[in-house]
Amino acid sequence: MPTLTVFDRSPDEGKGLARDMRVRWALEEVGQPYNVRLISFQAMKEPAHLALHPFGQIPTYEEGGLVLFETGSIIFHIAQQHEGLLPADAPARARAITWMFAALNTMEPPILDLTIARIIEAKMPWAQERLPLVMDRARVRLGQLSARLEDGEWLDGAFSAGDLLMVSVLLRFRIPGLLEEYPNLAAYVARGEARPAYQRAFAAQLAINAPTT
Repeated sequence: MPTLTVFDRSPDEGKGLARDMRVRWALEEVGQPYNVRLISFQAMKEPAHLALHPFGQIPTYEEGGLVLFETGSIIFHIAQQHEGLLPADAPARARAITWMFAALNTMEPPILDLTIARIIEAKMPWAQERLPLVMDRARVRLGQLSARLEDGEWLDGAFSAGDLLMVSVLLRFRIPGLLEEYPNLAAYVARGEARPAYQRAFAAQLAINAPTT
């Protein structure tokens, strides 16, 4: 049974934005049980964890003697080992993999840049001048994706690992209010959140972060 390392207390307080959520969702989609190992921010920077993840982040994925990090790589591995996340048809499979790369390499960088601008750089003297530029770059990518999706249910026919990663990334655009500017993308994300596998993964992550009484 694979084991994931996850935050013992997630910065998002269980809202489904921590990256272990993506892997949890993938495992739930294919019906693969898994274990979790909780880790603190301090422990993430210590040698034992750095041996698993050289950049001191989460999640890591351990399966027997195999250790993986980076969510795209982990989900690709899961999709190769199980049915349900990649089409059997070779061209459709290649397109689904392309959407996996697009989610992480094209759509995610603008929202990460926006998060940095809104939170980490917020007190810098030039922050108010930079923020609109970063917002506009994010809107460009969202507009392009919205035009490509049009009124489709998923990105390329049936749900795939490409959709799983794309929905996971788009969830981050909800916080600054950008996602709602594109109704078809907002509906697309809602369809992803409505999947039973997503709901199970979300509940499992939230349970760790639920307030203690």
